[in-house]
Amino acid sequence: MSKVRTRYAPSPTGRMHVGNLRTALYAYLIAKHEGGDFLLRIEDTDQERYVEGAVEIIYNTLKETGLIHDEGPDKDGGCGPYVQSERQATGIYMEYAKKLVEKGEAYYCFCDKERLDSLKSQVAGNEIMSYDKHCLHLSKEEVEKNLAEGKPFVIRQNNPTEGTTSFEDDIYGTITVDNSELDDMVLIKSDGYPTYNFANVVDDHLMGITHVVRGNEYLSSSPKYNRLYEAFGWEVPTYVHCPLITDEDHKKLSKRCGHSSFEDLAEQGFLTEAIVNFVALLGWSPEDNQEIFSLEELVKKFNYKNISKSPAVFDYTKLKWMNGEYIKAMDMDAFYEKAIPYVKKVITKDYDLKKIASLVKTRIEVFPDIIEMIDFFEAVPEYDVAMYTHKKMKTTPETSLEVLKEMLPLFEAQEDYSNDALYSVLTKYVEEKGCKNGYAMWPVRTAVSGKQSTPGGATEIMEIIGKEETISRLKAAIEKLSNL
Repeated sequence: MSKVRTRYAPSPTGRMHVGNLRTALYAYLIAKHEGGDFLLRIEDTDQERYVEGAVEIIYNTLKETGLIHDEGPDKDGGCGPYVQSERQATGIYMEYAKKLVEKGEAYYCFCDKERLDSLKSQVAGNEIMSYDKHCLHLSKEEVEKNLAEGKPFVIRQNNPTEGTTSFEDDIYGTITVDNSELDDMVLIKSDGYPTYNFANVVDDHLMGITHVVRGNEYLSSSPKYNRLYEAFGWEVPTYVHCPLITDEDHKKLSKRCGHSSFEDLAEQGFLTEAIVNFVALLGWSPEDNQEIFSLEELVKKFNYKNISKSPAVFDYTKLKWMNGEYIKAMDMDAFYEKAIPYVKKVITKDYDLKKIASLVKTRIEVFPDIIEMIDFFEAVPEYDVAMYTHKKMKTTPETSLEVLKEMLPLFEAQEDYSNDALYSVLTKYVEEKGCKNGYAMWPVRTAVSGKQSTPGGATEIMEIIGKEETISRLKAAIEKLSNL
């Protein structure tokens, strides 16, 4: 059995879509699971869609996600060039197209736009063009004459029009299509550049690719690919077709949703490890119920035959949950490094930022959640005194005013503003008052935060903001409640 070799062959057209990341990830996992090679090939021949800086995005994303390629433009493994435009410059695609012409498996087509337009028809509301093999019947002399005169041409694949073509897909089983549906697709365009389909076949064969990972929208094109392999006498690779990725409304995941690319998700505060984990499960599931995987665990467990045929739903809520689990498991130093920039966006006072960050570690799902969760440290927001009412704690604005008035002098007299010392003051008051902890804790926490819920309790907040700010906030709350 030959060594498994897979490739990721993106076009540099912008940010890396989640679907493209999944293709790269699955290709990487298939190769590494079998101890094989993972190649990177840049397909940049479509100059109209080329986006400046997109190649750097590809490199940066693969590096960030840990999908390190064994061969590529920067790692020559003997199959280069690994950039399609550089391969085009060698004349390799035209060379192989002419070999097919010589075999009768392809032919020159000189039809102009006007004639091609006349072949278009409407099918189910879509305009399609089915070529009628007109130029297949040109004599060798006519072809040579047209070429000598410099007449524009394309080279088309010569597909049969009768019978059927079948192939075995490891995910979808036997796929059979009527040959009447196999249009004579263009292999070499009029500008001399290869089409995506043709270049893929030539490059994959010459680079020894054994498994091709792609979206299932290419399933119907597979017979055309296979006929090219057979025409050359080459071994057909294993195709791994991945299901469509949809949004929660079961529509194709589009750029408009705001989280369709790796960069979108990174900017929204998702951890790279969580993104990779989540994307792996978009169409694939392990044989057990495990959901949290490191990249190393994915390599060990990944079996592409467990890829689903059904569309994969991009469940944003589940991604946030998963990211929260990764945040909880983070080393504190690594967490601080990620969290502090968000803390600094709202906190300008001289507080212990690490203490503030530590309060939210188990409470956030994405890092931007930090901002709204801690903004009260900077200043107490406007709030309704109805917040002091808590049925379970048996508190009301009136009882809260009483508690705050009684506790204010205790906190004014307190010099040690550590969490433990402040908690002792509160519990001592509760014991003497003969009430439950919440009866006193709720009013104090509300007074110092102005929030319904906070990361950390009353005394943790007071320790961070210090004595002066605590007393100021308690007095402001007493005044607010006194004005009822």
